[in-house]
Amino acid sequence: MTRRVVVAMLVPVPWSPPGVDLAAWRAALAEDVVDLLARLAQAEAAIAATAADRPLAEQIAWPGMRIYEIPQPTVLPALTAAAADGFDQAAVIAADAPDLPGMILGKLLRPLESKAVAVAPGGPGGGLLGVATSLPAPGWLADHDLDTGSAQRLRKDAPVPGDVTSTPQWRRLRGPADLATLDVALEGWENTRALLGG
Repeated sequence: MTRRVVVAMLVPVPWSPPGVDLAAWRAALAEDVVDLLARLAQAEAAIAATAADRPLAEQIAWPGMRIYEIPQPTVLPALTAAAADGFDQAAVIAADAPDLPGMILGKLLRPLESKAVAVAPGGPGGGLLGVATSLPAPGWLADHDLDTGSAQRLRKDAPVPGDVTSTPQWRRLRGPADLATLDVALEGWENTRALLGG
């Protein structure tokens, strides 16, 4: 049986809505992502965090959830940690997409039966929501952060561009304009919703 893990990476969050404490905002976004992952049926859940972010990771982790301490918030250290933990496939996603639907994660993992790497674009703000690969990660997969990574950059490094497939995008909350795109009809994201006044 294929062992899969989805790792929520604690990425930098440079802004918060007016009147909302930045640390509380970042914690709410990440906690909503972690809560979604903890309920996944097809994969285990983990958190990747730098040493500075370890306290936040411990605050939002569910009991027994793995926390991978990584030197910087980039993809390869998280994938390496998951491989060392015995997983066959891993997805690393940004912990700033609180209303992310579970089906997006399923679509990120599904192509790994035939593709080396799958990426989910991060929506209009650019960057990537997540990256998934079989483990160990291919040697040609360059390290990158989710803010500046793109499917095009990864395809340039691949032996064959078709080794990297794109899945449906989902925007991250990377700036004030993204607030208007939150879908109040979607279940979940209770922590973020509470900070926004319900």
